[in-house]
Order: sequence, then structure tokens, then C-alpha cells
Amino acid sequence: MSGASSWESYVVSAFGAGLAGALYFLGNLRISPDAAFAVNWTAFAIFMVMIGGLGTIEGPIVGAVIFWALNKFFSDYGTWYLVGLGLLAITVTLVFKQGLWGYLQARFDWRVFPVQRRLAMKQSSALVQTLDGAPVKA
Repeated sequence: MSGASSWESYVVSAFGAGLAGALYFLGNLRISPDAAFAVNWTAFAIFMVMIGGLGTIEGPIVGAVIFWALNKFFSDYGTWYLVGLGLLAITVTLVFKQGLWGYLQARFDWRVFPVQRRLAMKQSSALVQTLDGAPVKA
């Protein structure tokens, strides 16, 4: 377990999300109300977190990279692009409960920014009684 407290992880995550938003905003060649205050920002942020993964710093970064790639190559398709984003988000949410990075993290035990807290289950030597009455060691 790292020495970082819970609120420090949120501060680092918030800083990273704000930096990503600022860079995306600066990437727009024209300044318009839609560029800064569109409702799409919320949908895109939720998409990035759901695709990348929940509970880690790496997850939204992975989601942002995937979103950038999809936006770069498929945004010219208009409505079909948004339908594709929605279907991808639904599919990833159903298949990978913790997002793509969460799946990779669980499968390969990858940790790039190991600041999250992990719950460790302690083994108990107590006997537990099952439904049929037979004692089983837990």
C-alpha cells in the first residue's frame, strides 16, 4: 500500500483530467461557445472513464487515448460515429466490468500508477457451518 492518502489520489486525478481538458480545448483552432461549453464534454468524459476503467488513474488515460483515436479516424461519419461510440461503451461495460484497463490490470497485474488502495482478504481458520450442518473450514 502506498503512502498517499485517498484525497491525494483524487487531487492527482482531478489535475490530470483538468490538464487533458485544457489541452483538448487548446487543440481547437477556433474558440467558440460549443468548443468550451458543449454538453458533449460530459458524455465524452463519461465515455472515457467507462471505456478505460474505474478506480484507477490509468483508466481514464487509456479511455482518452481510445477516444482520441476514434475521434481522429471516425468523426467524419457524424451520427454513425456517435452511435458507434455508444455501442462500444455498452459493449465494454457489459463485457469488461472495470473497463479495459481494469481487465488488463486484473489479468496481468499491471500497475503504472500504484496509488489506489487494495482490499486484502484475511484467511480465517474458523469453522463455518453449511446448510446441511457439516462444518467446513473457511
